[in-house]
Amino acid sequence: MFYNKYGDTMERKIIHIDVNNAFLSWYAIWRLKNGEEIDIREIPSIIGGDESKRAGIVLAKSNLAKQFGIITGETIYQAKKKCPSIKIFHGDYNIYREYSDKLYNLLLNYTDRIERYSIDECFLDMTEYLMKSTLMDKAEEIRKRVNEELGFTVNIGLSSNKLLAKMASDFEKPNKIHTLFLDEIKEKMWPLPIKNLFMLGRKSVPKLYNMKIKTIGDLAKTDINQLTNKFGKHRQNDVGICKWHR
Repeated sequence: MFYNKYGDTMERKIIHIDVNNAFLSWYAIWRLKNGEEIDIREIPSIIGGDESKRAGIVLAKSNLAKQFGIITGETIYQAKKKCPSIKIFHGDYNIYREYSDKLYNLLLNYTDRIERYSIDECFLDMTEYLMKSTLMDKAEEIRKRVNEELGFTVNIGLSSNKLLAKMASDFEKPNKIHTLFLDEIKEKMWPLPIKNLFMLGRKSVPKLYNMKIKTIGDLAKTDINQLTNKFGKHRQNDVGICKWHR
């Protein structure tokens, strides 16, 4: 719970903003604004590293590239084998920073309690900033303004804490708003694969599989003492032992 300036308890109201396909979207917008006629979001295309410097992996991909089976993190060589006509662009960090800042400045219209989680993700604490609006009202307004004023789309997650808001924004994409409040955890979160749990360490996943824990619901139902014996008391956060465990 959150306490306001009068000492009253309030449920926190958190928004998580996640830019859809940020690097490719931002680079596409920059190209269009600088005279390019082709929107690389609408063709098979990728943002990739420099192959000559052994940094040749896929950093971002268009939806059409995804349809060819191209995945983030694979080599450009593999991407070319899947789609010989793929268009490759290197992108530019300065462009990413420019559009990240534009998003941040737009969000400042809603709250000054903003945490930049990464270049394309932000948490907004709206607990004391809603006035007569609902959290969903503000989320819908932000979603529309980002699309109309900045030219790209975002996924938005709504909840009472950052972990759940982050999980919600990772649901169906793109350009969607999802909620994940405490009373929705069992329905929306428990069926998800355990690897989808936010902040779960990669090394913990095989250990959990060995314990027959394959979904977040399996984890929530597992006795905490069993998990402590397996992972140690000081590593409970690595396996997602949070307030919603029970």
